[in-house]
Amino acid sequence: MLSADLIIEHASELITLAGYHAGPRTGGSLRDLGLIADGAVAASQGRIVAVGPTPQVRDLVRLEPASTVVDARGCVVLPGFVDPHTHLVFAGGRADEFEMRLRGATYQEIAAAGGGILRTVAATRGADEETLVRLGLARLDRMLRCGTTTAEVKSGYGLSVGDEIKQLRAIRRLSQLHQVDLIATVLAAHAVPVEFKGDPDGYVAAIIGQILPAVAEEGLAEFCDVFCEEGAFTPDQARAVLRAGAELGLVPKLHADELSDQGGAALAAEVGAVSADHLLYSSEDGLAAMAHRGTVAVLLPTTAFFLGLPYASARRMIEMGVPVALASDFNPGSSPTWAMPAVISLACVGMKMLPAEAVAAATINAAWAVGRACDVGSLEAGKSADMLVLEVSDYRELAMHIGAPTVRTVVKRGRVVVQ
Repeated sequence: MLSADLIIEHASELITLAGYHAGPRTGGSLRDLGLIADGAVAASQGRIVAVGPTPQVRDLVRLEPASTVVDARGCVVLPGFVDPHTHLVFAGGRADEFEMRLRGATYQEIAAAGGGILRTVAATRGADEETLVRLGLARLDRMLRCGTTTAEVKSGYGLSVGDEIKQLRAIRRLSQLHQVDLIATVLAAHAVPVEFKGDPDGYVAAIIGQILPAVAEEGLAEFCDVFCEEGAFTPDQARAVLRAGAELGLVPKLHADELSDQGGAALAAEVGAVSADHLLYSSEDGLAAMAHRGTVAVLLPTTAFFLGLPYASARRMIEMGVPVALASDFNPGSSPTWAMPAVISLACVGMKMLPAEAVAAATINAAWAVGRACDVGSLEAGKSADMLVLEVSDYRELAMHIGAPTVRTVVKRGRVVVQ
């Protein structure tokens, strides 16, 4: 028999998302949840050892004397959410900009008036590493209560060697201090800082010659991202940064086609990006290139909702065979939410994704978007025991109950961390 120190049993619906190990799910496979009625998951020392119907799992495992037993009768059990696009580490706030938008100001107008990203850059530059860690820990507590057990975190509010390093060191410390596992991305090409105003090429040269080498030397990031957008960085500038990052071992990602079609989707496929994110205005040709390359489309419905923009064409992407994932884009200005259940709700209501597709996009496909599908995103023997118990008996209710707290229990690496 297998030894186990934790078992979650008698789930009304156990969503395993098992199988499909060759790559992220596309098309109809997004709807295959691997659902088991009266399901159970057993774990030992933080890893899953058995998954299946409760009687079968009970026959397979021997519980240790101090084992944790979670009764999930009437509940849905599924993998912990993976949030593959966040800007968690920052200082300052932008609540006044929210009201400015309600009065009719656009994202671009707010930025031109000194708000937006550069306002957060100024506040973050003024905060020390300890402050960023303290603020980050409080935010991670909220994310964990909403079911996020793994998250990607970008820099991009430093925009200088010292301040980008400060942000990335804070991200590394947060991952060491908190239960949520964090994956770091250097986003030095988030905006042109004030000291390079009018000289974006000069700043790109600084990113390539100074910031990326310093980040790589300390091993502070796994991915390199660029905001490729009108008013930010051109496709040529983005290509140069991503290629320079790749030469240093940083895997490409891309903020693409959020406010206009800049050819970002096609560029992401060209440079072999693991994901292209936003994609509100991407062309058919660009999406076709992503489908061919297997580049994950990380969609951010809360950002579109908050900014009053059209939603990304999730249904068309799924039809075309583009792998689709979901993320919160948690940041202080354009998506100030850390709740993946709300992301799933808006994906269904705003982008017309089916509940099964949204669940897969927020778990296993999100794990593929950050290079963690071998460890999280599905409930299979050998993977990390990251699991949620929801106070609903049908998984579709997760998307239906907009804004309602449905997460009852969070298990991280085989330990109950939220109850």
